[in-house]
Amino acid sequence: MNVTRRDSDFGKKVIERSGTDINRCLHCRCCGGGCPFIAAMDPPPNNIIRLVQLGMKKQALESSTIWSCVGCHTCSIQCPMAIDIAAFMDVLRGLAIEEGAKIAEPDILGFHQEVLGSIRRYGRTHKLEIMLRYKLKTRDFFGDMNVGLKMLARRKLDLLPSKVKAMAEIRKAFERGKSRALQIVAEKGENP
Repeated sequence: MNVTRRDSDFGKKVIERSGTDINRCLHCRCCGGGCPFIAAMDPPPNNIIRLVQLGMKKQALESSTIWSCVGCHTCSIQCPMAIDIAAFMDVLRGLAIEEGAKIAEPDILGFHQEVLGSIRRYGRTHKLEIMLRYKLKTRDFFGDMNVGLKMLARRKLDLLPSKVKAMAEIRKAFERGKSRALQIVAEKGENP
């Protein structure tokens, strides 16, 4: 651990953005106890909280844990201190992108981008298109083909996308998000 690379304001920023006080964490590890993805996490969620508490921004933002979290809220429900760990992880993912941190799980980020692209186009997710686009990006065409075929057989994948009626509102939401991203870049003095 390099104590000279601590960011004392990092924890405050994460608390403010997530709306949850991670300083209440008892490090009891209940968050990891019920997590369906804990085996994919290194380190566990309470250790990420500790990294943030200690101002160890680089280690927290470059961990695979923040990308392995699927936001199912199991950890938040299990937390005896009512810390919204799912929101905390979401904020860390956003900060990792904003700060230009090395993304530990780029395939997961790519999948998130495909989901957002589908919502931008249709106002909802079109799972078949998301899967196809993601498979083209990763070039893993047959890794889980049996799952896709089962979903098609059970009519869990629509062949054609459907759009929501309020597409103008969806476009406005994406524009607000884009404006905020440009504002962050401008504040940092970087080129978009």
